[in-house]
Amino acid sequence: VGEQALLKCSFRSSSPITESLLVDWTYRPLTGGQMETVFHYRSVPHPTTAGRFKDRIFWVGNVANGDASIAIQSPVLSDNGTFICSVKNPPDV
Repeated sequence: VGEQALLKCSFRSSSPITESLLVDWTYRPLTGGQMETVFHYRSVPHPTTAGRFKDRIFWVGNVANGDASIAIQSPVLSDNGTFICSVKNPPDV
């Protein structure tokens, strides 16, 4: 709580990394409920513009190195939950 939290995500692809590469981070609260997209990357980072993580999630990855990590600024206990990183690099999924 209070310190930046790093959410690591690494990937490998049998296809070359291109502009078509997509990264989606989703979140489900510990208490359950709907999954929500909290971060999207396609060529450039697209942090969420609404919800509990607005203005608090930052891209720290480097897709050229197989890294799709993000960081959460000023986390609070209620941020606890399941974070899922999904990487698609067409035609490799």
